[in-house]
Amino acid sequence: MIETSLIFEKIIKLLKENSVDFKLYEHEPVHTSEQAAKVRNIEMKQGAKAIIFSADPAFSEIGAKPILVVVPGDKKIDTKAFKKLYHIKDLKLLSPDEVRELTGLEIGAIPPFGNTMGLITYADQLVFENEKIAFNVGSHTKSVLMKSKDFKDLVNPIIDSFSL
Repeated sequence: MIETSLIFEKIIKLLKENSVDFKLYEHEPVHTSEQAAKVRNIEMKQGAKAIIFSADPAFSEIGAKPILVVVPGDKKIDTKAFKKLYHIKDLKLLSPDEVRELTGLEIGAIPPFGNTMGLITYADQLVFENEKIAFNVGSHTKSVLMKSKDFKDLVNPIIDSFSL
């Protein structure tokens, strides 16, 4: 399990070390994309919603492994399309307890930086239609706003189309 403040510190350090221009928000606790967009004063589609799944690839002997999937705040993951794209037999949303055990974080506070948590990151291409994206950074009360291009460069996610 990774500690909440450690994830926050890792991401802020990564942004600073790479001279990324970002804005840090400290705000009332938010638990939905709608609440987050309101306190950040941005459009919902600019939110980078990060969700952790257990994926069991159809052609793997490794078995199920956790992955991080990122979509815009106003979209949902088309799990059928995602499974087809990546040849996944079983795709299961992790429970709040499983997410906490894996990351030390609460659902809704997961940042889209899977690389800081040892998770492969998949991002829907619509995330990059926004010049800037915002996301909770390990806490329901702290958010970051940054260029989507910088996110792409730092995380190097697998990008395709899989949102509804």
